Amino acid sequence: MTFKSIIDEIENNINKILGDLSISDVQFTVEPAKPGFGDVSSNVSFLLSKQLKKSPKDIAEMLSEKYQHCTNTIVLKTAAHPSGYLNFFANWEKLSQLILFESHLPEFGDVDIGKNSTIVVEHTSVNPNKALHIGHIRNIIIGDAVSRILKKANYKVNVLNYIDDSGLQVADIIVGFKHLGFDQESPDGKKFDHYCGDDVYVKTTEKYESNSSLEEIRRNILKELEDGNSETAKFADKITRRVLANQLETCWNLSVSYDCLNFESQIIRSGLWDKIFEKIKEMNLIEFENEGKNAGCWVIRGENKEGDKVIVRSNGTATYIAKDIPYAAWKLGLVDDPFHYQKYDKEQPSSRVLWQTTLDSNNESAQNFTGQKVITVIDSRQARLQKIITSLVAKFKSAPDAYVHLGYESVTLSSETAKVLGLDTDGKQAQMSGRKGLYVNADSVYGLLKEKTKDETKKRHPEMDSSDVEKIAHNVAVGTLRYEMIKQDLDKIITFDLIKSLSLDGDTAPYIQYTHARAARILEKSKRTPSIDVDFSLLKEQSELNLIKTIGMFDMQVRDAVNNLSPKVIARYCHDLAVAFNSFYEHVKVLELGDESLENSRLCIVDSFKITLVKALDLLGIVAPDRM
Repeated sequence: MTFKSIIDEIENNINKILGDLSISDVQFTVEPAKPGFGDVSSNVSFLLSKQLKKSPKDIAEMLSEKYQHCTNTIVLKTAAHPSGYLNFFANWEKLSQLILFESHLPEFGDVDIGKNSTIVVEHTSVNPNKALHIGHIRNIIIGDAVSRILKKANYKVNVLNYIDDSGLQVADIIVGFKHLGFDQESPDGKKFDHYCGDDVYVKTTEKYESNSSLEEIRRNILKELEDGNSETAKFADKITRRVLANQLETCWNLSVSYDCLNFESQIIRSGLWDKIFEKIKEMNLIEFENEGKNAGCWVIRGENKEGDKVIVRSNGTATYIAKDIPYAAWKLGLVDDPFHYQKYDKEQPSSRVLWQTTLDSNNESAQNFTGQKVITVIDSRQARLQKIITSLVAKFKSAPDAYVHLGYESVTLSSETAKVLGLDTDGKQAQMSGRKGLYVNADSVYGLLKEKTKDETKKRHPEMDSSDVEKIAHNVAVGTLRYEMIKQDLDKIITFDLIKSLSLDGDTAPYIQYTHARAARILEKSKRTPSIDVDFSLLKEQSELNLIKTIGMFDMQVRDAVNNLSPKVIARYCHDLAVAFNSFYEHVKVLELGDESLENSRLCIVDSFKITLVKALDLLGIVAPDRM
């Protein structure tokens, strides 16, 4: 049992008291208490004040007296706070034993919200014409963390990466290769995705302003991309798959993996759009425009003064949103699956099998990557498009929350970080644009973080083997990037600062990872195997109890993160856990006490902390090193 066990006990007893008083339907809360309010507190007295025509303080006193007659296992006593809150104090000997024992179980922190139902999480979905930049990383890390947390909540999660290999940005690099003479091999060993983004894409888009004929060439290429048998489509497939391979290497390096790659070009050629197109016409969800700027186009009428949205252009090509509608229906299993599947030709470092869609029949076993619910991670700038898709899908499937857009704001670079990475921003934050070439690729940020960590690790541990230094530097660099993308609210812009993010103080991944290393060092120095068979009555110091309480709240934080689709909740919990441990470390000694029983009891706490932090950080995709 975790800290929730005392909350459940209190809720049950309060409901019993209210039942004896013939009071029902009171939606009170029972929560971990703030300092000065015991261990747990409830607002029930405030909610009864009007009904009972008494002050919250008087009601709290009455309820406190009645609570003494309830059967209690973990609650030691109750008290009415002068403010009106009803406060509860734990029997910490019993609660500590329950929490620390359960923390050693493999399923510690699990919550059964999903009931083994299937859910789709789609993230990344970066055009295969360039390297991933630091802005893309927020999408990727949010999607991966949400997937991990949902698994902890007993969902069967299918993680998809949508490859937009037939859109405008792909057409742009095809113009560059086919009509502007760009070499198909990147120079000087440069990664192919970097070359396509930094050179081919940026320089091609610059040419449109001075050469208007290129616009017509691009339009023709865009149409040819939809014909899978055209030479242009075959060439584009070869180029985009090379870019994709490099993008996946970046993702895998950041501990991100997938279940299936879905190619837009195949969705277009599969016939899915034709079926959905006819269906939404029959349902009068779209209209044909006969005149005006959208003449000859099929449009979705705007709502609340929003403009109409074109889904099929006058030349017959589908827009981005038109391609996304059948894909959304496919993810929910609302249409027959037109795809075959084959294993991707490179193995993911996680050993997780990666499948990809294909229209060619093969001998592979049938796969199913649909879900009863879909979460699509896309930045907030596409909120309107996602709202349209969500609305349409809701009309296909009578479940309003079956298709969820998980939006987030953009990432900027601090002026200092931009300068270090070679961008001159005149002292301002760097707003990124792939089209203008104003971005810093994720590989570069990772590389710089890793080098700085290697330098610091060598200073602290000159005796350390180079392979160990390399491993620590990698784990800290990845942890830093991931934590910085997760710790902020999704609706807040992130300003990434290279130096601050590596600090061993404050709300950073290295601070949390270093705290884990500190705990590992204590256990190592003890030269004994921690045991759960200890005297829990010896754990009385406030810093000890605060740490145990924080450990015991793991499953509650997982539940909160799942219900709000917020990986930030787990990031905050990891930081709170580290803060609680460091307070414990500062206030009490663990070793060399001259009291073996007390040492063993405190080592039990240290071990439980270490186990819990590893589990919590894993939900964020962050490794907890034993040395730093």
